[in-house]
Amino acid sequence: MEVLYYPLAFLVMLGVLVTFHEFGHYLVARLSGVHILRFSIGFGRPILKWVDRRGTEFVLSVLPLGGYLRMLDDSDPEQQVARPAGAVAASELHPKWRIAIALGGPIANFILAFLIFFTLFIVGSYKSTPFVDTPAAESALAAVGVTAPVQVMAVDGVAYPGWQGIGLALASRLGETGSIDLTLRDLASHQQRIVQIPIERWHEGAGEPDLLGSLGLLPQVMAVVGEVEAGSPADRAGLRSDDFIVQAGGITITNWFDLVEQIEAHPATPMALTYYRQGVALNTMVTPAKRQVGDKEVGRLGIGTSQNLVRFGFFGSIPAAIGETWNKTVMTVAVVKKMITGQVSVKNLAGPITIAQVAGQSAQYGWRQFLFIMAFLSISLGVLNLLPIPILDGGHVLFHSVEWISGKPVSERVQIIGVQIGLFLVGSMFLMATYNDVLRLF
Repeated sequence: MEVLYYPLAFLVMLGVLVTFHEFGHYLVARLSGVHILRFSIGFGRPILKWVDRRGTEFVLSVLPLGGYLRMLDDSDPEQQVARPAGAVAASELHPKWRIAIALGGPIANFILAFLIFFTLFIVGSYKSTPFVDTPAAESALAAVGVTAPVQVMAVDGVAYPGWQGIGLALASRLGETGSIDLTLRDLASHQQRIVQIPIERWHEGAGEPDLLGSLGLLPQVMAVVGEVEAGSPADRAGLRSDDFIVQAGGITITNWFDLVEQIEAHPATPMALTYYRQGVALNTMVTPAKRQVGDKEVGRLGIGTSQNLVRFGFFGSIPAAIGETWNKTVMTVAVVKKMITGQVSVKNLAGPITIAQVAGQSAQYGWRQFLFIMAFLSISLGVLNLLPIPILDGGHVLFHSVEWISGKPVSERVQIIGVQIGLFLVGSMFLMATYNDVLRLF
């Protein structure tokens, strides 16, 4: 079953992305009045198909690695179909309608991302607080004076509740020169400060760079109290959310797992705690409750790890989802631009194998993570399709725009050359991405 898990997650994710993309083309084409011959999800031999009352054939094909919309087009010599009475051909449409149809797919991908983010913000999700262990002496973080555990509050002035957002923010700085501004909160003193880490052509040309490690950001589950269970031993001892525990039972605590070990080793036995609250060192005695785990008695304090709940109401989720979609789109455009200019290595291109792995792993983490990855890939699909490369939607927009401005269609010879160039570029990207995928497996 585990062997099937990854391809199934991949097919579900790709199926949703492709269906939304092609539906965007389909919806605008319907509005334009053009006659649609086929709406296909996948390529090759049809598995399922049906025809609606307008004569459009809907097809699910054997190779679900894409899709297409085929419209009646008098300029297409391969079309040998009887023209229904009153049917409008794509070649008869004004260029502005053909541009709108081409843009419909990418726009649908951005709308899908918005809907996913909107859903995630309404239901809410917990993100592990981004704590950083004491950086190594030779690290970039230590070089700017950070010598104790901290919480990352913001990157370049933008706050992020978890590591996922921080990683994406750092990825947007690839290949740049200047400084990365990190807003950090010292866990003991509770003081915030901004540190500037200088970068020069940061990871330019590197494949799969270690963004966090290269800065000295060592993610760790620190012994910071999250939720305190009402009436628990921790509650009775006066512990509160955000307390930073540094000693338990006379043992120095360096992370959450050290704390758990000490708590479990003291069932119904008083032990001393030393912790920081708002920068003030405090001491207390606590007696963990006793519970049975198998044939062993262990202690229980009634506290959870520190997490950030990201949730908005219905109306608050609308601007939040718009902002999230916009920010991820801007970041994706920046990374694509840097890849074209060479600031970001093409070794970072991911193909179907890597996407299948990410889809499977995210599904195992839970449906929220799966949907987040789907939203991010939907944005990536929308951005890539807007590139002005013939055979992509952006290439169609380019040709139709030239026709609109000049008043005459782009010559057939230029279109043929453009398609050949587009096939070469897209084919090269696919081969490079697949090659990268294979290298990542070994």
